[in-house]
Amino acid sequence: MKLAKGYFGSRSKVYTIAKNSVEKGLQYAYRDRKTKKREFRALWIQRINAGARQHGISYSQFMGKLNAKNIGLNRKVLADLALNNPEAFKAVVDAVK
Repeated sequence: MKLAKGYFGSRSKVYTIAKNSVEKGLQYAYRDRKTKKREFRALWIQRINAGARQHGISYSQFMGKLNAKNIGLNRKVLADLALNNPEAFKAVVDAVK
């Protein structure tokens, strides 16, 4: 019942309904911890692709050349650079070209 605190109506008052709601909520929490990782990776890839295409290179070419030059920046950092610091991202793209 403690886990059902904050639920609406009988989901927090009636034991069997609260138990079912909490179990389902825990299933969603477990599933979505995995899904969150996928969604963030997809978001980072979209941001890197948009930033790279502004400089005339596709995402796959950019990442291939990045790995060939042994530049160890991950997608999270590259996406942050592309979004918040375009000058630094341009420098990375120029280093790769």
